[in-house]
Amino acid sequence: MSKGGSKTWYVADGWMPLKDKTADTGFVGHEAIMILNCQNKNAEVFMDIYFEDKPPIEGIRLEVPAQRIKCFRMDHSEEIGGVKLERLYQYALRFRSSVEVVVQYGRMDVSQDNLAYIGTMGYAD
Repeated sequence: MSKGGSKTWYVADGWMPLKDKTADTGFVGHEAIMILNCQNKNAEVFMDIYFEDKPPIEGIRLEVPAQRIKCFRMDHSEEIGGVKLERLYQYALRFRSSVEVVVQYGRMDVSQDNLAYIGTMGYAD
């Protein structure tokens, strides 16, 4: 029987796109993490951010209520423990949760004429 997720997840391709382009489209370039908690108790999740050329930022506390999904915008520092990520700068993420959850990653890149959105599942351990 499935546990409904995993307690540890990884996202290797973090890279905040430009916020906007010269033409005003109404869209804002961003990345987001969606965490689904199907369990009957709240998930206490700790996010670690890894970089190519500096030490990681570890233990950023996130909470996802029981039987809910929560989106964390990576360009909204107030949603991710006050951390301000640079745009066009490579990073990777690790999530450690108190209960099994599902982690998905999305990026909206508006820096080109044909805006692009990608969504991908994290890697569960």
